[in-house]
Amino acid sequence: MSTKTPIDKSDTEWRQELDPLQHHVLRNHGTERPFTSPLNNEKRTGIFRCAGCGEPLFDSSTKYESGSGWPSFWAPMGAAVDTSVDQSHGMTRVEVHCAKCGGHLGHVFPDGPQPTGQRYCMNGAALKFEEKK
Repeated sequence: MSTKTPIDKSDTEWRQELDPLQHHVLRNHGTERPFTSPLNNEKRTGIFRCAGCGEPLFDSSTKYESGSGWPSFWAPMGAAVDTSVDQSHGMTRVEVHCAKCGGHLGHVFPDGPQPTGQRYCMNGAALKFEEKK
C-alpha cells in the first residue's frame, strides 16, 4: 500500500497471518464473490473488526440489508476507516480502508439509508465479528 499506516508489515508477514482470501481482499484490493460471506446474514449485536489488525470498524447497529451481496453499513465507528479515490475497472469509486493497517475493506456509495445516506459496502473477508456479551 502506498499510504503509511500505524501498522507496517511486509507482504510475507501479512501472508503468514491472513488466509488466502483475506490476503487477496485486504492487501491486494480484491473482492469476494457477492452473497458468499456468512457476515452478510449476521444479525447479532456486536462489533465488526478488521480481519487484518482487529481494529473496531463498524457497530452492528449501523448494519443493514442493502441487497448488494456484501455486508453493508451506514456509518463506520469514529475515525476507524480512511477513504481514497479508486479509478480501477474503468470507473471512479471511493475506496474504504482500515485507518490502522491500511487494509482494503470495500467501497462507500451515496445510496444508503438515513441518517448518513451512505452505503459502506464491505467485503466480509475483510471483517471479523465479535458478539457483544
